[in-house]
Amino acid sequence: MFKEILKDIVVGSRDAVGAVLMGFDGIGIDHYTNDENALDLNLVGIEYSNVIKEIRTAADILNFGELEEVSVKTADHYVIIRSITNDYFAALLVNRGGNYGQGRYLLMRDAPKLRLALA
Repeated sequence: MFKEILKDIVVGSRDAVGAVLMGFDGIGIDHYTNDENALDLNLVGIEYSNVIKEIRTAADILNFGELEEVSVKTADHYVIIRSITNDYFAALLVNRGGNYGQGRYLLMRDAPKLRLALA
């Protein structure tokens, strides 16, 4: 079930590499990639889970409200991370030539489906 939702996001996002559903504890739930030779999406999720935990803590300390989304832009990729529940997040990896806005929208649109599937 998770893989189909992640696949819809990746396939619908121009030049997306893949997406991963992961716990904030760094444990991967599922992933989908267009290219099995691409980056290890579980490793991407694990590395970013630590960063996201720190950002969540900072938002709590500052009383900014719950974390919804974080984006990271590198020379080669966009990484769009959306909080699904207090325990899980989804990350979408898009090549720099891809459509960041489209990927961001699809991840936001399908977050409730992932939340429901986790329940």
